Amino acid sequence: VQLQASGGGLVQPGGSLRLSCAISGGTFRTYTIGWFRQAAGKEREFVAAFRGSAATTHYADSVKGRFTISRDNAKNTGYLQMNSLKPEDTGVYYCAADSRLILSSLRTPDEYDYWGQGTQVTVSS
Repeated sequence: VQLQASGGGLVQPGGSLRLSCAISGGTFRTYTIGWFRQAAGKEREFVAAFRGSAATTHYADSVKGRFTISRDNAKNTGYLQMNSLKPEDTGVYYCAADSRLILSSLRTPDEYDYWGQGTQVTVSS
């Protein structure tokens, strides 16, 4: 299973970006797709997840109402739409996937088996 994240870049505060995560291998519709981010000098933190089995979405409190996670099963791709970006959203964003996660594990990076390479998001004026 391979994940390819893309869509990062430099954006001004208040701007938007859409990240993509293309997944090859396995059965896409069964995957829970998670997005995590890591700022310089900080630990990787949960951003959002879309459960494959239940088709439910979950968000960190810090991004709720601003970010939207989605997926296109026909394209084997997950997305993270990020609006109203803030400087504190800056970091490397990673997508991850796993087909066996339970609800309580969605926010834990170590629970995901597959990871993409990360894409840099910088929010700055």
